[in-house]
Amino acid sequence: MDPAALDPSTYVAAVRGEGAALVAAARAAGPDARVPSCPDWSVTDLLVHVGSVLRWQADIVDRRIAEPVFDWPTPPADPADLIDWVAGAVDLLADTLAAAAPDAPMWTLAGPGTVGFWLRRGAHETSLHRVDAELAAGSVRPVDAVLAADALDEFLTMVVGVRLRDRVVGAGESVHVHCTDTAGEWLVRVTPDGPEVERVHAKGDVAARGPASDLLLALRNRADLDSVDVIGDAGVLAGFVALTSI
Repeated sequence: MDPAALDPSTYVAAVRGEGAALVAAARAAGPDARVPSCPDWSVTDLLVHVGSVLRWQADIVDRRIAEPVFDWPTPPADPADLIDWVAGAVDLLADTLAAAAPDAPMWTLAGPGTVGFWLRRGAHETSLHRVDAELAAGSVRPVDAVLAADALDEFLTMVVGVRLRDRVVGAGESVHVHCTDTAGEWLVRVTPDGPEVERVHAKGDVAARGPASDLLLALRNRADLDSVDVIGDAGVLAGFVALTSI
């Protein structure tokens, strides 16, 4: 699966739909509910994070920044206003992404790139935190299979392969990730020089197989590893998840 492989309208629709579901789940859970996937966070903490990140993304896309800028917005002083603030952030980001040319050049977390990077990032940021909110509320829906496979690709190639490169080191252990309900296979080798990621069918020290959503949630610490089929050295998979947890 190529970077930002989905249609821009699919990413925008994901921001809107997953964002609306996040807001609904946060409202149902209540501001003081704990977020099991982020043990130090309450729903209030989750909302502050989501609202800040989505508004930051909307701002940098709107300005097509060429260098890193981290001007975080200030959340509302009254926690009771957070739900509406996050709902507004969802609309703002979706509208900004929809109005931007996907191939317009700008800075990204992986270096020089295009708006297309942020289309993808915004969709997957929103969907993963929708899961967090639903975990707090006690009932989680799976991520759409195609969206989840694309999120896995972004996680393995960009987050693990680029952002966490200096941290994800090992002795050559290999992990094969295989979606069973849609296209998507990867092999990650954890070398002394960092991770090597290929979109390929190949044998690893351990294989994780299952529906794309189950794989995504397991690898991103939103579900137990026993929620997917693990073939081979389960310790290698657990170690990989520990190394890549953010």
